[in-house]
Amino acid sequence: MTAGTARTVIGASRERPCTLVVCRGCCCGNPRKHPGSDHEWQLDRLYSAASDSEGRFTVRTTDCLGPCDQANVIVVQPSGEGRRRGGRATWIGWAMDDAATDDVLRWAADGGPGIAEPPPTSELQFIRPPGEVRRRTGRRGRARR
Repeated sequence: MTAGTARTVIGASRERPCTLVVCRGCCCGNPRKHPGSDHEWQLDRLYSAASDSEGRFTVRTTDCLGPCDQANVIVVQPSGEGRRRGGRATWIGWAMDDAATDDVLRWAADGGPGIAEPPPTSELQFIRPPGEVRRRTGRRGRARR
């Protein structure tokens, strides 16, 4: 910005809370593919914690995000403030057990990307988004099966 210019933040993004985007596509959340995990319980915990957070974070589900071999995938999107501070969407793979869910919930409650540091154990589960993998490898689309 130059002297005399002001930065304007558009309404909705100014107040947007941290958002957990939970994959519930072909592999994530599928009890046939991951019978040892209680996927419904995880989703109930996430929704309940978001409800109790007094608006600090929200949860939504989506269809397949792509990295099926790293299910369950949760994308932690920064709040409006977190984005202004440099936070970017963070993809977490293998988030199936209670400990992983607890870590994601704690990070979101603390503010998420750009506001709070992620738990060290969650950092071990960070994965690259599918688009970034395609750009690095030059591959297009999903692998044939």
